[in-house]
Amino acid sequence: MATPSAANRSASSPADLRAVRPGVRPRGGPSGSLEYLRAPHSGVRARGGPSRSRVTLLVATRKGLWTLQSDSTRRSFKLAGPQFLGHIVHHAVRDPRAPRTLLAAARTGHLGPTIFRSTDGGRRWHEAARPPAFLPGSGRSVDHTFWLTPGHASEPGVWYAGTSPQGLFRSADGGATWDGVAGFNEHPQRKAWCNGDEDGTPDGGKMHSIAVDPRDARHLYVAMSGGGVFESTDAGADWRPLNRGVRADYQPDPDPEYGHDPHCVRQHPAAPDRLYQQNHCGIYRLDRPAERWVEIGATLPRTVGSIGFPLVLHPRDPDTLWVFPMDGTDVWPRVPPRGRPAVYRSVNGGRSWQRQAAGLPAAQAWWTVKRQAMTVDSAKSVGVYFGTTSGEVWGSRDEGRTWKCLARHLPHIYALEAG
Repeated sequence: MATPSAANRSASSPADLRAVRPGVRPRGGPSGSLEYLRAPHSGVRARGGPSRSRVTLLVATRKGLWTLQSDSTRRSFKLAGPQFLGHIVHHAVRDPRAPRTLLAAARTGHLGPTIFRSTDGGRRWHEAARPPAFLPGSGRSVDHTFWLTPGHASEPGVWYAGTSPQGLFRSADGGATWDGVAGFNEHPQRKAWCNGDEDGTPDGGKMHSIAVDPRDARHLYVAMSGGGVFESTDAGADWRPLNRGVRADYQPDPDPEYGHDPHCVRQHPAAPDRLYQQNHCGIYRLDRPAERWVEIGATLPRTVGSIGFPLVLHPRDPDTLWVFPMDGTDVWPRVPPRGRPAVYRSVNGGRSWQRQAAGLPAAQAWWTVKRQAMTVDSAKSVGVYFGTTSGEVWGSRDEGRTWKCLARHLPHIYALEAG
């Protein structure tokens, strides 16, 4: 793949961070504004006046899959399930192109890692005839499928899957059969990018945060823990690192080309040149065609810090995002600082943050939120939701201002998706 020209490598600085206005488009570099697209429909319809929207939450847990269905006001939610009881469900996603189609990535006791598909809204499920698997003789085996992403709107049967250890797979038939993306899995630099398969994360290295540019099916982003963020502009045939500006404080070289630990990366659906990243070493923003990430987490309170797992975006406003910080001390216990959980929101692209904890436990809450376990709906007043490692689901129908516990006593929650 050709290396971008020096003109497209202009470094961003904190001074470049600014609010953007709908309807205008940057082509001259990171100091411009962003092109806006129509936000994709996610099954929640906003009407005029007070928000009247229904939302379904897919709750993937260590012991199966549950759903939470709201009423039209999102004041009340009904819990249903479990499905796949006893199986680890790492991710469950509804297809925005065919809303009755769901995919679930599971690690079953007797079948091993596999993917299930439903075309009737989750009533009946069928196992993939050929789930993700590395090529025979590669010396690699899939421990579990960790991440699922629907393909481009122009490719209705296409899905992508990220695995542990780090591998990228593609299905062209709605999830029935899967093939490795050779451009990544067999790339001559893959082993160096991923540090082999000997990653130090607690339950193995992971490919995650797969994003398909809504303007171009051939333009893809992926993230790896560890490895960093990578980009392809040819449908996965070739890849290059995209990590400039991101710290890697645990590496001998704190500014390497790859070897980073991104926890969650999001591409904004309505402004696809805007990317955000929650990393092991801070929170970052990138406005393409710039090549250098800008750190935006330093403005969080020092007593809180900028380490966490999840990050979610407002579906229409690329300047609004939510994160869930964790204790970032040397021990790294993966709990809220001082046992006081709070969501932090920025409405100006990371220049400043507001603590949002009304309704959350005031003390002695020692759970955390994993990278896939936070989501938003697309109602007029955006709903924000997260699931915890202690089996609770929390929701806000007013963009994080107030919180309510929607479900308790579930197993350890791995992922939460609104659809």
